[in-house]
Amino acid sequence: MESKKFDVIVIGGGPNGLTAGCYLAKAGQKVLIVDRRSEIGGGCAMEQSYVKHFWHNTHAIYFPMVDCAPAYKDLQLDQYPYNLKHIYPPHQFAMLFKDGRSISLYSDVEKSVNSISRFSQKDAKNYKDLYIEAKTLFEEFIAPATYIPPYPTLDALMSMSRTEVGRKVQVWGEQSPVTFVNEHFENDKVKALMMHTICMWGLDPEAAGLGFLIPLYINRSTNYRLAVNTSHSLTQALIKHLYANGGKILAPKIIKRIIVEGGIAKGIEFSNGVIVEAEKAVLSTLDTHQTFLDLVGEDKLSKDFVQGVKGWQWEHWSFFTVHIDLEAAPQFIVPDVDSALIYIMGCESAEDVVEHYRIIGQGEVGKESGFTCSFPTLHDPTQAPPGKHTGLISKMVPYRLKEGKDQWYSFKFKQEQAMACMELLRRYAPNLTDDNIRAFFVNTPLDTENRFSNMVEGSIKQGAYTLLQMGYNRPNPECSQHRSPIKNLYMGGACTYPGGTVLMAIGYLAANAVADDFGIKKWWPEPEMVTKARQKGIL
Repeated sequence: MESKKFDVIVIGGGPNGLTAGCYLAKAGQKVLIVDRRSEIGGGCAMEQSYVKHFWHNTHAIYFPMVDCAPAYKDLQLDQYPYNLKHIYPPHQFAMLFKDGRSISLYSDVEKSVNSISRFSQKDAKNYKDLYIEAKTLFEEFIAPATYIPPYPTLDALMSMSRTEVGRKVQVWGEQSPVTFVNEHFENDKVKALMMHTICMWGLDPEAAGLGFLIPLYINRSTNYRLAVNTSHSLTQALIKHLYANGGKILAPKIIKRIIVEGGIAKGIEFSNGVIVEAEKAVLSTLDTHQTFLDLVGEDKLSKDFVQGVKGWQWEHWSFFTVHIDLEAAPQFIVPDVDSALIYIMGCESAEDVVEHYRIIGQGEVGKESGFTCSFPTLHDPTQAPPGKHTGLISKMVPYRLKEGKDQWYSFKFKQEQAMACMELLRRYAPNLTDDNIRAFFVNTPLDTENRFSNMVEGSIKQGAYTLLQMGYNRPNPECSQHRSPIKNLYMGGACTYPGGTVLMAIGYLAANAVADDFGIKKWWPEPEMVTKARQKGIL
């Protein structure tokens, strides 16, 4: 490393840290990104199986905001030399049932309506009406609001009450998923599909007050993309962009502390004693516990702030995943589902989704509980050798098992869970025999925590989605706008607004905060959707 002084030091080389680094480096700032892992990219990870040339998305796989996140356009990630490409399968979801039927969601709403109408004409009409309303709420309010700093809670409520769109979002927000689904749908199979797609990222089915996320999930349930050549292609493109604009990456490196003098962040110290100074800002994409309690130190923070950080709630669930190498593509016994992006199995009713969440809270896996699965190579053949395929099973499970979290270290226990999942999969794709499966490996919530240190307790979003941990309160009023009580220390991880999954929002917002505070000239324009929302008085 030529210099031990940089304008901005970013802690964490996941998509959020890389996005922030790219914006600031192109703005002429001297940027250093540090990460403890040798593979930069955080949750956008790619790993080869035991068998050569079978590539797996071992964490993030579905990209929900490709069509609206400013970073894709601003950083020109789809152009040379970055060449990031996404695939948008028209058949998004297929839920398979024991009786041999299925119900699907498509990018074409009329196809979704036709699929739902086989179960209920009334539900098909209601779905179309809700789809149209959710699309409007997403485009006019939710998407623009995702890419601006959050307002204080009372200010946000007052602002929303002034427009029709805002008032509609508030009405949706008062409902729990259970209340919403039961109010709008009559058929149990349709209810199952809607409940699962709304709750698949951790929204508690029975929790009220977070219903503003429902139109988001309804809209995004027909807008998921895959990255060509695995999810790591996104972070590879960001790395190229960072280097092209003079940014640097240092990894693997363990950080001992964030240097704070006189209440101001001055830089970082590595575990070997080397100090790197930050002329302007230190930006942490780690969770609040590691950032403030481990790296800053309680003695440099107020007691109330420390107490608030210690009260942070992690998700009570995580993912158990099975990654499969296949000799041939799955052949489903259910007709017309061979091209879906995401399959849902083992869920026959909305109550099954609710019960699954309940048993997770009790520390149980639930061998009969359902899961989602995908076969990326049906859409992107580059992820396996010619004619071969990969599969992914993702099941929501507890981090803290009844028997204790260390049960996840048990080879026997992991194999039992994996085989139970594959047994369910084979009910619908019986050609996935032992002869067809060349190899498989599993990842548990404990593996997630060990691999990604900022995903404490396997918490893939750095913290639960609860009413007190969203919006201006994510993670707290002092940090939700990506600043912190320590001057020049900024927050840019999934624990901050707007939250987890690869939204390409947090790094963007953190870069804006740094640029605003230091008078850095922004080369990027305000997103058009944000400008339009402001002009309409929606934001």
